[in-house]
Amino acid sequence: MIDPPAPTQAKPQMQPLSPLARGTLYTTAALLFLALVFGGWGLWKVFGGADASQPTPAQLQAQQRKIDQLEQRAATLARSDQISRDANGDLQSTLAERDEEIAGLRADVAFYERFVGATAQRRGLAVHELQLQPSSDLTWHFVATLTQNLNRGAVNAGRLLVSVEGTRAGKLQRLVWADLRQQPNAPGVEYSFKYFQQVEGDLMLPADFKPTRVAVRLVPQSGSALEQSFSWADSLAGATAAPTP
Repeated sequence: MIDPPAPTQAKPQMQPLSPLARGTLYTTAALLFLALVFGGWGLWKVFGGADASQPTPAQLQAQQRKIDQLEQRAATLARSDQISRDANGDLQSTLAERDEEIAGLRADVAFYERFVGATAQRRGLAVHELQLQPSSDLTWHFVATLTQNLNRGAVNAGRLLVSVEGTRAGKLQRLVWADLRQQPNAPGVEYSFKYFQQVEGDLMLPADFKPTRVAVRLVPQSGSALEQSFSWADSLAGATAAPTP
């Protein structure tokens, strides 16, 4: 007996996609497409479009000119500030010098008023002040201010000599004018005035000599000589020491 043929199985039929599934598929495809597009644009930006973001030579030159202008302006301002500082320093120095000159002139005026005023004390020939300044290690420059207001209008003339007292090798010593000038029979410094005069000269001291006092001797052409002594320290400081007859 012949077996009947086996029944053939029916092929399954494809079910149509639902609207929700189709939407999801479309969305996924769109996202994939966008990812490919943006990925390609990024690669082009990095590798192919890098030159597009670089400044042009003209832009670089313009930027360099601007930098140069700013540097020049900064240098000009710095130089102007330095000039202002230097000018201010010079001005302050000039003002200080003028103040010192004014103070000196006021002192001179006060001296003149005391010396020639109606109430001024009448005095004969005298050494009003003695100042000493070092010229070198052993040389000293002296300025003696001579005055007289007793005989108004009379001319006082004569010679000025200086001597210095001090110690040398532990012993008291007095150096006379010839010693200080290092010249035997050295003449004194001449003076001639009516009311006052400044007489200047130089002294040479031995290296191992320590001065303590300095004496000024005036030898007028007529009349008796007179001598006044001053402390070396006061004369060196420029102070107006009270003379000792």
